[in-house]
Amino acid sequence: MFLFVMAFFIPVFYPIVVIILIMFLITILVDYLILFTGKPPLVQRVMRDRLSNGDENKVTIKIRNQMNLRIGVEVIDEIPVQFQQRDFVIKRNLAPKQQKHINYSLRPSTRGEYHFGKTRVYISTLLGMIKRRHDVKTDEMVPVYPSYMQLRKYQLLSKTTLINEPGSKRMRKIGHSMEFEQIRDYVMGDDIRNVNWKATARKGGLMINNYVDEKSQQVYCIIDKGRLMKMPFNKLTLLDYAINSTLVLCNVCLQKQDKIGLMTFSDKMGGIVAADRKMVQRELILQALYRQQTEFYESDFELLYMQVRKKVKQRSLIVLYTNFESLNGLKRQLNYLRSIASHHLLLVVFFENTELTKLSVAEAKNIEDVYVKTISEKFSYEKRLIVKELHKYGILSILTTPENLTINTVNKYLELKLRQAL
Repeated sequence: MFLFVMAFFIPVFYPIVVIILIMFLITILVDYLILFTGKPPLVQRVMRDRLSNGDENKVTIKIRNQMNLRIGVEVIDEIPVQFQQRDFVIKRNLAPKQQKHINYSLRPSTRGEYHFGKTRVYISTLLGMIKRRHDVKTDEMVPVYPSYMQLRKYQLLSKTTLINEPGSKRMRKIGHSMEFEQIRDYVMGDDIRNVNWKATARKGGLMINNYVDEKSQQVYCIIDKGRLMKMPFNKLTLLDYAINSTLVLCNVCLQKQDKIGLMTFSDKMGGIVAADRKMVQRELILQALYRQQTEFYESDFELLYMQVRKKVKQRSLIVLYTNFESLNGLKRQLNYLRSIASHHLLLVVFFENTELTKLSVAEAKNIEDVYVKTISEKFSYEKRLIVKELHKYGILSILTTPENLTINTVNKYLELKLRQAL
């Protein structure tokens, strides 16, 4: 257009501009024929049949160039609406007959069904005059389950007595395990209290009873689904953190050959999975956790106590995932917690408010900052008072940040197993 305007004032340029226009149109035609007569690329989306909540999930786009010339591709994958990512595009160049794997990751923050749409591919040649769009029907629904990826992370670590994280230490055993394994020959250093005198008399040499850590103990994970568990941290709610931690603890308990069960509650009782150590137990708990949603009601701890007394007949380790934001909130439910602790070994797991912690250590620059800092310190102090109040009545507790919930809970379970506290 600029050249035609210049040719209007300088007529000698007009034939040159016409030639340039014809060449331009020929280039477009050639580019069109190359793109639309050649075979489109082969495209396939590869991913797991289910995604892990709160983790980075790998998605692979396999694309193969079927032409005999180099092309450029722009891949637009229609990812689920839950991610709200509207500028997703990946650009690559493909040599003739070349195949490439384009990888990206997605981190879901809620459980449920995620629907993927089509994969759109725009291809162009080195001329770059035209782009051809090629839509591939890769529509599929992928469920997002609690964080099963953490199972692999902690599977080997749980083989040790305690997971080596800063602040953890080995605990000496309290008491003496009474689960008999076998009778064997006495060796130097064995506890002489375990000498089996009848077997010694029959064989004529010292024989000793060998004991192992008690197995088949019951562990119940109870998850509070009340309104306080709706608080979000790093895009995940406290309920999701509790669910992810429960799944990991379930796997560790099964490795230790303990029976694991599940309860959920809010203003009414939710799902219940009876304690067992069958191989299918982990999948049953996973399916039960997948459907759990937060209720916007006050949690009924009286109902929880009644159900625990009714459903859990054997003395068990009760791991209660809940949250208390104030000391008064704890005192309203303390009688029910004490009643549960009188029949079972109760471990209350609740959360430190990391946002308030940041405010309490921030520098105060004006009067308003001083007020905010003081109030945040007050709430943080009340959290520590809750720990002391629970300890006063013999109730175990863990005050943890959401990010360290899993490691702290698993460590506490391994510590209790080592001490034979149950």
